[in-house]
Amino acid sequence: MSARVQNHIAGRLSLRPPQAESLSRLVRAIEAAPELLEHGKDVAAVLATLKAEFPTLEDFEREFPSLCFALATGVGKTRLMGAFIAYLHLAHGINNFFVLAPNLTIYNKLITDFTPNKPKYVFKGIGEFAINAPRVITGDNYDQQSIPTGELFSDVRINIFNISKINSEVRGGKEPRIKRMKEVLGDSYFNYLANLPDLVLLMDESHRYRASAGVRSINELKPLFGLELTATPFVESSRGPVPFRNVVMDYPLARAMEDGFVKEPAVVTQRNFKASDHTPEEIEKTKLEDGVRLHETTKVELLTYARKNGVQVVKPFMLVIARDTTHAAQLKALIESDAFYEGRYAGKVIQVDSSRTGAEEEEMITRLLAVESVIEPTEIVIHVNMLKEGWDVTNLYTIVPLRAANARTLIEQSIGRGLRLPYGKRTGVAMVDRLNIVAHDKFQEIIDEANRGDSPIRLKQVILDAPAASDKKVSVQVESGAAAHLGLTEAPVVITGASVTDSGAEVPVPRPVFTTEAEKQAARVVMDVIGKYEVRRDLVPTSSALLKPDVQSVILAEVAERLKPLQGDMLAGVDESVPALDLSAVVAKTTEIVVQQTIDIPRIAVVPTGEVTTGFHAFKLDVSQLHLQPGAREIVGQMLRTNEQFTLAAEIGLKEQRPEDYIVHALVDFDDIDYFTHADLLYDLAGQMVQHLRGYLPEIDAISVLDRDRRLIAREIHSQMMAHFWEAATEYEVQVSRGFTELKACNYTATAGQTAHHFRETVLDPSRIKQMLFGGFARCLYPLQKFDSDTERRFAVILERDALKWLKPAKGQFQIYYKLGAEQPEYIPDFVAETDAIIFMVETKARADINTQEVQAKAAAAMRWCKHASDHAANVGAKPWKYLLVPHDEVNEARRLADYLRFEVKS
Repeated sequence: MSARVQNHIAGRLSLRPPQAESLSRLVRAIEAAPELLEHGKDVAAVLATLKAEFPTLEDFEREFPSLCFALATGVGKTRLMGAFIAYLHLAHGINNFFVLAPNLTIYNKLITDFTPNKPKYVFKGIGEFAINAPRVITGDNYDQQSIPTGELFSDVRINIFNISKINSEVRGGKEPRIKRMKEVLGDSYFNYLANLPDLVLLMDESHRYRASAGVRSINELKPLFGLELTATPFVESSRGPVPFRNVVMDYPLARAMEDGFVKEPAVVTQRNFKASDHTPEEIEKTKLEDGVRLHETTKVELLTYARKNGVQVVKPFMLVIARDTTHAAQLKALIESDAFYEGRYAGKVIQVDSSRTGAEEEEMITRLLAVESVIEPTEIVIHVNMLKEGWDVTNLYTIVPLRAANARTLIEQSIGRGLRLPYGKRTGVAMVDRLNIVAHDKFQEIIDEANRGDSPIRLKQVILDAPAASDKKVSVQVESGAAAHLGLTEAPVVITGASVTDSGAEVPVPRPVFTTEAEKQAARVVMDVIGKYEVRRDLVPTSSALLKPDVQSVILAEVAERLKPLQGDMLAGVDESVPALDLSAVVAKTTEIVVQQTIDIPRIAVVPTGEVTTGFHAFKLDVSQLHLQPGAREIVGQMLRTNEQFTLAAEIGLKEQRPEDYIVHALVDFDDIDYFTHADLLYDLAGQMVQHLRGYLPEIDAISVLDRDRRLIAREIHSQMMAHFWEAATEYEVQVSRGFTELKACNYTATAGQTAHHFRETVLDPSRIKQMLFGGFARCLYPLQKFDSDTERRFAVILERDALKWLKPAKGQFQIYYKLGAEQPEYIPDFVAETDAIIFMVETKARADINTQEVQAKAAAAMRWCKHASDHAANVGAKPWKYLLVPHDEVNEARRLADYLRFEVKS
């Protein structure tokens, strides 16, 4: 049983080998000492048993059994936590978990990662949690749980708490808030947890708080056992690092490098560089110039990789470490001056003053976090030291240390900050996978240090600190209105006439259809069964077909069958005064509400058939990110782990007759470029590149760059050509796989504690509208919505008046994709609205943006989808679709929805 569950989880969660091995070791521990799952066990006896199983285990170091899994940063400790929880629940029936986070940042991250429909949801793929997801109880909402009335409905309950908050309460001389009595419960939540028969403790980044007062308090929870996760299985002391004695799995940084989960660090110098031949000022300037050469080359490689693979572009930056704040200011002035690459980096440098502390330091860290944004202009960061807390950037590619430091410090600090991979894995492109440390004057010293047996690259793990910036936002998941009408979710509180300073009147909440737990549980099963009929187009071509008596009978039979194993639980403790469950009535009412609260959105796919022809459109080359620099000397680098060397130097080749030939001859090496077919386009693009180089370099330097970087330039041009690639098929086939689709939950980020505003409320500060939630709708299919602009809010007012029902669709609801360059992003319309005769798909857009390439590409894709949906509707007797592209200045409440038909996009 346990082996089957183990393999099921490892496969479903796509665990990496070190994660799968960690899960395997937990399974081994429980099989060797099954008393881990019981209270009242002999801890010493369990320790003796497990020491025989795991040679690295010496002591639990706690009053209860606790096992440490030490995995290098970047391997995926949070996903492993999810695997542990899924295994313990599915294999051993454990339902209660207590997760400790070291600080607010990781606390918020854990809550997000344990919340369904988030990008990094840890249980994605676990079918048993798809219907009944674990309930996440946090340090912010635990005192709102109604324990005595049994409202902790989910089988699995995951409590997530921030140890730093508990520590501060203990240091303040008080009992932690979690331990204080609550009048409603008649006891503290802490004692409730301590009395659970199956509580398991999980400690994330446990090295940060292992000996804290808060953890000593947590001992009183009396868990079955604890599972610790860290990249650093030791605590610092005055005598040096003290290793953990309860490690059962050790996956160090050296192995993570070898297996490709982090960047490879490399030290860089110039060929035959002799520091004694240069003044300190000359060495400094040379290192900066060579750092920029590496930075520009890396930038092109990242751009090319993103375009070729259709992934998000990563903007690299260079970190310069200064001696002190005066030196940092001098460096900033130099780099932004005309004397340094003709002032090309003016306005692209930020100086971080390390003397700032407290709130100022947090503000500075927040600014630094923006360097990952592609639209943020910073390319060079100057700092007097390596930042620690809160700087886990993935786009640091070049480090230029200009401050005196020994080789070991340089290595450890570069590992602490620069090794995270932007795409989560190695790409196979050397420069995209490499971190460069420019150290002309300490090249050999760093090589020697890296080759020592106790180097972190060879042996030990080094702390990689997580962000410490506080986040006052919360994630809000909004189910469709059907769930709220049925009573399966709580209706949101909406305030009318509320402003920033006063509270308005509450909008009355409609009474839910179902009020008993038995009805609600049956209704959930009905909704799940309905979801499976989406693909039965023969039986249910539209949602209204769910109301047919024969379909109702089939649904009723399946719901009754599914509820059989649960009937005992549903009857236990039932108040005899409550009428018996009328299942057929629940099925009828649930399907009626679902149909009322649905707009039929078919699932449509268009597949090319017949002969397909291809080519490239002519285009203007984007050279805005290309600023390659000539270099007289060859740059030499050496990988610190493998000792493999690489160079950045001119390619050996023939001198070409004209500059464009350097690029064209490199371009024709690509398999998909035919010289005779594309010659005119190739010379046009090469000519644009030559003209760009001549715009900022003398002729001799431009030829030098063309000679040295011909293949790099060709790769970038080729990636841009792919964005203008075209193909045409002789014909296309439209396939409709579903006549309607369940409305997906909407996920919003909102300010913590805010109440929903009424949608008719005038927004006094439109710049804040993206932070606000709106409710009070009568015809919207979601109880809450978010608007990107006040134009959208005002259009919603029109829809509430003129449409039968409407919604703002969630990501993935339509699965419409449009072509934008080499990418095919998903298009999410602003609105869908159903009237008596038509279903409208609507986009409101600033008038100035209507004719942009992206908006027109979206409109073309949406118009085609609407045509296919209308053809399908004609076959099943449903309503046709129309796509409206409405300029923002046309949205006026005096207009009717029908007035906007003049903005229909037609083929």
